[in-house]
Amino acid sequence: MAGGGDLAERIGERRDGVGDPRALVGELRRAVLLVPLVGGELWAEWAGGIRWVCAFTGEVALARFALARGEGQVPWDYAALLGARIVDEIVPVLDGPTGIAVDVATEGGAMFFPPVTGIVPDAVAVDRLPEEAGRER
Repeated sequence: MAGGGDLAERIGERRDGVGDPRALVGELRRAVLLVPLVGGELWAEWAGGIRWVCAFTGEVALARFALARGEGQVPWDYAALLGARIVDEIVPVLDGPTGIAVDVATEGGAMFFPPVTGIVPDAVAVDRLPEEAGRER
C-alpha cells in the first residue's frame, strides 16, 4: 500500500506538465489519505456545485490546512483511508456530485480529482451520458 508521499510526488509532476494522468489517478487509488473528521463525518466542502472530500497526503499537509484555517492549536481527528475506498465506496453514497481535493493548503501542491469518468465510478460521474446512468443521485 503506497503512502501519500508517492501521490504528492505524482501531483508535483502533473503540475510541472509531465507525468501520466492515468498514473496519477492510479496513485490516488493506492495512496493512504488522511481525511479530517467533523462530528464523525468526513470533512467535505461544497464549491461550484460539487462536494469535495478534503484529503491529505500526510500529517504535515493536514497540519498546513489546520494552520491556514487558524485552527493549528487544536488537535484534529482524522481517518486514514485508501484512496480507492474513498472513490469506490464513499463517493457513490454521498448526495450530489463528489470529487476529492488533495492537499488543498499546500501551495503549488494541491490537486482536484473531479467526479468524472476515469476517476469516480461511471454511475456517479457527472460527464456520463444520461442513458448510461446506472442510477440517479
